[in-house]
Amino acid sequence: MSDILTRRLAQLGEPAHLSLLGECLHGIERECLRVDRDGQLALTPHPQGLGSALTHAQITTDYSESLLEFITGTATDPAATLDELDRIHRFTYAKLDDELLWSPSMPCALPDEETIPIARYGSSNIGRLKYVYRKGLALRYGKTMQCIAGIHYNFSLPEGLWQLQQQAEGNTQSARDYQSARYIALIRNFRRYSWLLMYLFGASPALDKGFMRGRPHQLQELDASTLYLPYATSLRMSDLGYQSNAQSGLTPCYNDLASYTDSLRLAVGTPYPAYVEAGTKRGDEWLQLNTNILQIENEYYSSIRPKRVTYSGERPIQALMSRGVQYVEVRCLDINPFLPLGIDVAQARFIDAFLLFCALEDSPLLENGECSNCTSNFLKVVKEGRRPGLHLQKGSQQVELKAWAGELLERILPLAELLDRSQDSSAHVEALAQQQAKVADVDMTPSAQVLAILRQGKSFTEFALQQSLRHAEYFRTQPLSAELQQTFEQAAHDSLAGQAELEAQPKGDFDAFVAAYQASILALAV
Repeated sequence: MSDILTRRLAQLGEPAHLSLLGECLHGIERECLRVDRDGQLALTPHPQGLGSALTHAQITTDYSESLLEFITGTATDPAATLDELDRIHRFTYAKLDDELLWSPSMPCALPDEETIPIARYGSSNIGRLKYVYRKGLALRYGKTMQCIAGIHYNFSLPEGLWQLQQQAEGNTQSARDYQSARYIALIRNFRRYSWLLMYLFGASPALDKGFMRGRPHQLQELDASTLYLPYATSLRMSDLGYQSNAQSGLTPCYNDLASYTDSLRLAVGTPYPAYVEAGTKRGDEWLQLNTNILQIENEYYSSIRPKRVTYSGERPIQALMSRGVQYVEVRCLDINPFLPLGIDVAQARFIDAFLLFCALEDSPLLENGECSNCTSNFLKVVKEGRRPGLHLQKGSQQVELKAWAGELLERILPLAELLDRSQDSSAHVEALAQQQAKVADVDMTPSAQVLAILRQGKSFTEFALQQSLRHAEYFRTQPLSAELQQTFEQAAHDSLAGQAELEAQPKGDFDAFVAAYQASILALAV
């Protein structure tokens, strides 16, 4: 354990400060495809009974009209966050008629690209902007890639914790700048160690053959309709997932917040030749919001993001630049197809301990090739993380994944113990013990468990549909109470009213609206 981690742990372990750890906030976003009972993509519109995808706070769509996204609020206990996610699922199932929610991250057998429906958000200018942005994603990356689903885990530490540590360290930055710097330091450590999350929680070692659309690949054939890699943990997070030559130069190494926001601001203002050639419009039809490397900052695909809650009409980069980092969004988590919610409380508690370790451990700048080593280690684990004897690059040395994973879990153990002390519990240490068991026995990892079932003669689609049907029964046989059902019904009704109100307002010219949106970020360069 480093000296700095020892000092920070000792400080937080003092009786007067221990309660701060109970003020950490958690939120979850879960994406999932709607499918029919045959496991085919649902081509029906977003169910009206769920409310407006534009204005509903908890139930929306991601890329496709068929790709639901569930968003919880924040809670100090991840168990409460998961309870909220559970309620959202139960309400949704009450409105899906005969449709199902697809259990894995990798999509079902998809129709041709033209048939995959882009999400629609109505006739208001902001609704149209969201639609055109998605048209741009289709133009740039294809629709198939946009149908991959995942879980995003939002986590924050209380401001009081940062203030306590800043004072103890005699740091003279503003409170905002110190907090931002510490979150960026967390992200650097996350980049160093997030390969461990892919080994422990990766759950997408196989996919439907049609996903590749005939593109060249290095996958192996498991059966006539299933492709896989024998030691893969998360093909979703490999280069088979989101690929972008335009973004290849966009790998911020998170050495400070300014370099991160500068790189994204530059990308949303710099034309990219292939997109320039495609143009923004064909006649009166919008094809993409602009011809720059990124249409908007959210187009940048990353395994973790620094975030700040935005004001109405404010862009994410504007919020970060003006008020600093407020929380982090972990974006590399696969949906576990064995779990109805795709994640459980043990995984959440381990992630809390892991992120707290990343936040409190010393985090030197990523220099001398370490940034590329982080990327290389991550990609190696997602493609072959269960390979016996696999080695990763640790500083100037090659070390065996199993040994490094065991060492990391031992270093995270004091953080789990501290969290348990703060909550008079043993749940975090127990969650960590589950992860130690996966390191000791690779067959206990979700990716290995998926492949074990597929090797018994089930195709990816058969397995995924079986799990989706099981989870549908789980949610449908335990409906919400009448009171909770009414609360969700009211939220859906209010969201539809909110969209109608937006659409009743004078719109103004859409071209001018898009231009003003683009100018809002270019103005930050001044």
